[in-house]
Amino acid sequence: MVKRKTAIKIRKAHRYLGFFLGIQFLMWTISGMYFSWTDIDEIHGDQFKKEITEQTAFNNLIATSELENEQSIKSLELLEIDNKPYYWINEATLYNALTGEKKGELTEQEAIKVAERYMLADLEFDKIQRIETVGDHHEYRGRPLPAYEISYKTDENLKAYVAIENGAFQTVRHRDWRWFDFLWMTHTMDYQGRDNFNTIVLRAFSLLGLITVLSGFLLWYTSSPTVRKINKKTKTKK
Repeated sequence: MVKRKTAIKIRKAHRYLGFFLGIQFLMWTISGMYFSWTDIDEIHGDQFKKEITEQTAFNNLIATSELENEQSIKSLELLEIDNKPYYWINEATLYNALTGEKKGELTEQEAIKVAERYMLADLEFDKIQRIETVGDHHEYRGRPLPAYEISYKTDENLKAYVAIENGAFQTVRHRDWRWFDFLWMTHTMDYQGRDNFNTIVLRAFSLLGLITVLSGFLLWYTSSPTVRKINKKTKTKK
């Protein structure tokens, strides 16, 4: 049978571990409930975008050999900007696919037109701004810069992002996505990139959590009247 002093130490260790880990356990539970009760498509903002984005059909596109391009073509993508076709060459340069001319940066009006192709028609435009850099916790992190941030007049603080370099529609962000992002950070305990499950902090809390659970089982064992009776009967038989 475990001595009384040992039992007291186990009880104290369990109590302090529970207090120390309690907030994180609570965040894991809250975030897990939020993830299981939300629709991931709505988190992605699909309810603000058109189900099908119409692709314009273009004729008389010039051959790539006629472009004002001196580099060898390693990759090519046909993009549409304001109802005009453009070749995106080597993920670096835009060329007008009808005239062959090299295109400069995307304008604000062109960015709004790009967003209109993807966003619902009844959304009311609010403002547009250019962003050059973003921090590690910005909602547009990890995507092409510079970009245009297009805001809409909604209760969800809805924003759409369009890359300036090639005019490609990037993503949408809104209130529920920001809540999801915050809770995902607390769930993974990756306070930088969000998606690293191998952080030292997460490993430490997981290990301490296991110790807390095991100490709880041990505490039950040392304080259970049933276990005491069984131990007494075993000693009596001996």
